[in-house]
Amino acid sequence: MKGLAMIYIGNFFLVTNQEEAQENDRRHGEFTMIIEADTDQAAIQKFRERICYYRETSDLFQGDCSVYFVQLMEFDTLPSSEALMLNYKSYAGDPIMPFIGCSIPNEKTDGCRIHTWNENIPKSDGTDEQLFIQFKSEAKKD
Repeated sequence: MKGLAMIYIGNFFLVTNQEEAQENDRRHGEFTMIIEADTDQAAIQKFRERICYYRETSDLFQGDCSVYFVQLMEFDTLPSSEALMLNYKSYAGDPIMPFIGCSIPNEKTDGCRIHTWNENIPKSDGTDEQLFIQFKSEAKKD
């Protein structure tokens, strides 16, 4: 019997072009993916497949690239009477500074965590994030 399909939203951090010598040529960031699936494992597999597709068909995941799976949210329905805030971020100072991120803040909990980067590895509340997928750039040709 097939399970009830759920809506899954995945939050990810990434670093790209890590083979570049100049810091300004390297990039870091974050993105969110959404899918309806029967299980969380099916959703995660679809996220992985789509990231690989983007690597092959676009410039989004260039060079030496690491993607970290930060959070998975699961919904059986979406709200219709009021809007739901999903990802709130508050940055202090320059982009190299830690930031506070809140997923689904509401009157019961703010859902906030402190995110930092240490040697291009993201941490949330002091714990290393899980490496989800990694790509290596092709060797440079002379």
